[in-house]
Amino acid sequence: MRLTVLGSGTNVHPTRAAAGYLVETDQLLLFDFGPRTLMNLIKVGVDRHRLRHLFITHHHTDHFADFLPFFFDAVFHAKFVAPRPGLTIYGPRGTRRLFGTLVKVVPGFSTAPFPITITEPGDRTIRIGHTRVTAGTVVHRPRLHCQGYRVAHNGAVFTYSGDSEYCAGLVELCHGADVAVLDCSFPVQRPGAGHMHAGDCGRVAREAGVKRLVLSHFYPVAERYDVKAQAGRTFGGRITVARDRMRIEVTRPSLAVPRSR
Repeated sequence: MRLTVLGSGTNVHPTRAAAGYLVETDQLLLFDFGPRTLMNLIKVGVDRHRLRHLFITHHHTDHFADFLPFFFDAVFHAKFVAPRPGLTIYGPRGTRRLFGTLVKVVPGFSTAPFPITITEPGDRTIRIGHTRVTAGTVVHRPRLHCQGYRVAHNGAVFTYSGDSEYCAGLVELCHGADVAVLDCSFPVQRPGAGHMHAGDCGRVAREAGVKRLVLSHFYPVAERYDVKAQAGRTFGGRITVARDRMRIEVTRPSLAVPRSR
């Protein structure tokens, strides 16, 4: 399994794209599609016309806005260049209504010459080829259903929090993960509602028994502090500060090559 970070920042970050994470197993899976992540997808050399599975964590636009230029491009390409496979969009409650409306009302979208499926899996596991993806509810904002995701393939496990506070659901989702990408929006000194600070990320990783913690989704204020050291006060495992277009191999411990932190 391979993870590519397409966006490690937020909508207001001056140097990082917003949220987006590409996971390659026997499938090509994209988790969130925030602003500027489409360009990073192109830059890392992945054929976007092969993308068949898009997972959305929640409906704030910094997590799905690049779906619009992506889908416009997909329709044009399929009409005038070459056919492409169908697209399935997975997400929390309200995804059918939101994305179904976008596909109907944005000019040109409703004429897509490929099938589009929009589904709300709820808190359960689905199988795509030889890959299992589990959606789990996390706590972010009142009256907004938010999901994290857990991907299992060939014995390796990757988890992604989406936007989340520290919560029991997130700890459960991350249990025993080889790599966990967590919402590290803020430093300990400047916490913010609806998100974790670096200390919270370390707490989740320790309680879940994560092998490698990847801090991501930074607001600009987080850049002014050593968030890696802050997470390390609670979590003794390997910690990585995400950067755009970073690639990480997600492997079982028995296959992993030890590296220094």
